[in-house]
Amino acid sequence: MAFEDHLVEDARLVILKELARQNDNRLSETMLAHVLEIFGHKRSREWIRTQLGKLEELGAVKLTEVGTVIVADLARAGLDHVERRSFLAGVRRPSLEG
Repeated sequence: MAFEDHLVEDARLVILKELARQNDNRLSETMLAHVLEIFGHKRSREWIRTQLGKLEELGAVKLTEVGTVIVADLARAGLDHVERRSFLAGVRRPSLEG
């Protein structure tokens, strides 16, 4: 696996974990960009949208367009991945510590 693939899988896990931390399991792409940057993933809006689209294809999130911004809602498959009940291909597995 190429290093870029590891980065992508890690970023997707960061997104899911951050959505799971929210009271309503939702965040905008703008807020997710800030979180990703904290974890070392400083990427473009289009790159983040691509990752959100892949997570939606996997059934991990539901995306809604609000004006010019995308809002991601955590879906059951995404929560199951974060809580280690099942795993999604293309998303890094969470550690046992959470």
